[in-house]
Amino acid sequence: MSWSQAVEKTVTGLGYELVDVERSAGGLLRVYIDRVPGKTYPTGGQEFVTVEDCEAVTRQLQYVLEVEDVDYARLEVSSPGLDRPLKTAEHYARFAGQQVQITLKLPFQGRKKYEGLLQAADTGEGWQLVFHDGKVDQVLDFSLDEVREARLVPVLDFKGRRNKAAPAAQPQSSGNAGDETTDGGQEE
Repeated sequence: MSWSQAVEKTVTGLGYELVDVERSAGGLLRVYIDRVPGKTYPTGGQEFVTVEDCEAVTRQLQYVLEVEDVDYARLEVSSPGLDRPLKTAEHYARFAGQQVQITLKLPFQGRKKYEGLLQAADTGEGWQLVFHDGKVDQVLDFSLDEVREARLVPVLDFKGRRNKAAPAAQPQSSGNAGDETTDGGQEE
């Protein structure tokens, strides 16, 4: 079994999706995993990959790679991140309705990069990207064969930094430093 087959079999055997694998000349083996929607995990019911997920996969991969005699200097297991790559038709279907950025292999109307809302094509074959060109909404029809790279557009929502309507007059602080509470921008 090749090293890539060993990695894929191990990750999928643990119930995770193998998103990508990178191997560098310096001996780094980097594995990107994601949770499968609707599946329950012993590490909790969160929607996204946790540190515990990465630890579990790392432990199992270290064992398997040793048994398979795979030469590597360092192993990193992580989530695909907020700007997760879309590589398969299943990825596109899973993230339909979300903002994505695609880079085409060949330019269309003088450009290769587009960002917009991903949708399944009306014809049932291929995909559409609905984007705003500065004047009106446009629709770009494409197939996976035409895409060099596709990634989710990160959606960052920092609590307390939202653009809200100005509140009515706020009561004055008493000046005691201990009276103010902040959440440090963390979601609860």
